[in-house]
Amino acid sequence: MPMVPSRNGRTSVSWLLVAATAALLSAAAFARPEPRPAQEQGKPREFAVSARRYSFTPVRLEVRQNDLVKIRFTAEDIAHSFTVDAYRIAKRAGEGQTVTFEFRADRTGTFPYYCNLAIDDGCQQMRGELVVNPK
Repeated sequence: MPMVPSRNGRTSVSWLLVAATAALLSAAAFARPEPRPAQEQGKPREFAVSARRYSFTPVRLEVRQNDLVKIRFTAEDIAHSFTVDAYRIAKRAGEGQTVTFEFRADRTGTFPYYCNLAIDDGCQQMRGELVVNPK
């Protein structure tokens, strides 16, 4: 870039600042962003949840707010459901079946999940919790 002399013969400082700023902006435009954690890249947090003889395994699922959550829910012995009222989730799996679903954990808090089927009295005792921590 040619130097532009001022009236007194010295290089204009303002032109140097303009050139330096342009060079920095150009370099920033082509800089690679730092890698983001998997959750920010849209990859879901995956959990395998099984239901068997009146209990869930695991009984606690912990995620962060705005995580995409993927659950593989398996009913091992009889039909069971995985229900989370706060997220309007009610998935049913028959004996030996697996149901896979995803949802965005957009609200913080601790939300119970349970079996909403009345096949057996023990189903009503099945409980777990989904914990969504703030970012």
